[in-house]
Amino acid sequence: MQFHSTRNQETYVSSSQAIAQGLSSEGGLFVPVSFPKPDWKSWQGLDYPHLAQQVLEQFLTDYNRDFLLEAARQSYGDSFQGKAGYLNKVREGTWALELWHGPTCAFKDYALQLMPRLLVQAKKNLGAGEKTLILVATSGDTGKAALDGYHDIEGVEIAVFYPNHGTSEIQRLQMVTQEGSNVSVYAVNGNFDDAQTGVKKVCGDRVIQQELAGRNIRLSSANSINWGRLIPQIVYYFAAYFQLADQGAIELGQEVNFCVPTGNYGDILAGYYAKQMGLPVGKLICASNKNNVLTEFLESGRYNARREFYRTSSPSMDILVSSNLERLLYHVTGSDKKVGGYMSQLSREGEYTVTGEELAAIQADFACGCANDHQVAQEILRQYQENGYLCDTHTAVAFRVAREYQEATGDKAPMVVLSTASPFKFPGDVLAALGQEAPQDDFAAMEALERYTGRKAPASLASLREKPVRFTAVIDPVEIADVALGTK
Repeated sequence: MQFHSTRNQETYVSSSQAIAQGLSSEGGLFVPVSFPKPDWKSWQGLDYPHLAQQVLEQFLTDYNRDFLLEAARQSYGDSFQGKAGYLNKVREGTWALELWHGPTCAFKDYALQLMPRLLVQAKKNLGAGEKTLILVATSGDTGKAALDGYHDIEGVEIAVFYPNHGTSEIQRLQMVTQEGSNVSVYAVNGNFDDAQTGVKKVCGDRVIQQELAGRNIRLSSANSINWGRLIPQIVYYFAAYFQLADQGAIELGQEVNFCVPTGNYGDILAGYYAKQMGLPVGKLICASNKNNVLTEFLESGRYNARREFYRTSSPSMDILVSSNLERLLYHVTGSDKKVGGYMSQLSREGEYTVTGEELAAIQADFACGCANDHQVAQEILRQYQENGYLCDTHTAVAFRVAREYQEATGDKAPMVVLSTASPFKFPGDVLAALGQEAPQDDFAAMEALERYTGRKAPASLASLREKPVRFTAVIDPVEIADVALGTK
């Protein structure tokens, strides 16, 4: 299968090139030229690695299928504790797809355990011997997952940029204590959008690209702007659906709704891709926090990023410019010129508005809602008291929005809420929501949360207290270019 850019339909690349390059030269994102229509029902009964192989080979047609299976086995083995794609019934009609049983306790592990293997193989497929420099902007979880996946990978260096004071303390420590000779981590003055814009500018700067090429270095990204990040996330929508069928909760062919806590729009877009492949997805419900730019867009068609930015208890969703929405706009409009125009307007004016017809096409697949920090705390308490379910702040956003959607619409379709992070990554906020005094120190809060709930914190989080901090640099967004060029 070939891919082309959302901003230039004349740019055609293989899947290997799309993954190795990350971003198209004019700043667009790579999308498949068409959607495969496999016999997906025949996949029922497959274990997670075999299911991943089936999904991956629909798009990665220049990869060997035996390699894809082995890569999936290596990615989703012991580090996921036997819970890859684990579906937990919360109450009648509602399930949590727990995506945080991997090594960094967040859903990003599904992509970023597999993606390094895909990148290394892509370079082999292309006969490319240059070093790959990966630049990653993160709002919290992507950074650690990317560092964990790429550390000490031969021929790769990775630099991660996170918003200074914009993540939880646990998220920060996960990054700044990362081991590996090929990794670096920087706090960026500003918010996630500042870091993301800085990375995208560098990746699209031809002067920087040429200078690095002279040193036999190619830039790439592990953010969800890279197709290699999105495709592994398609798999767990199929996994959740088949588990519902195996439990007798649905018949094959029955529609299922998914509610996704969303900031950069990649995780929910993976569900859209699953639907385009034939999976009976009903509504994809976009759940936002107080930074509700996506809620406003999905209701009105106006995307307005020039608004007040809030630091919330769900920091991985503290985003105003959702990069992957560009891919959806391309699929809806079918026009690189329209998408390029919208993105240019967003860059110049901070906003754009789609047509009524385009909005109607989007609303046919997507619903939306938002929750502020107070409502998130209420939802954490509600889920724990009513269902005995302990969730983190991001997942609580989705539970709240899912419930409000069901109440407002009367939609009785089975609801799967994507649970994207362990509650122990945000122990202070979760503990306070449960009505308990929350210590300022996150590790003390983690221990208190263990005592109160009787649940055990993941060892990878509890052990952070003992790890030495390796990275302390704080930079401005414009200095991301200096990092890429090796002058910082």
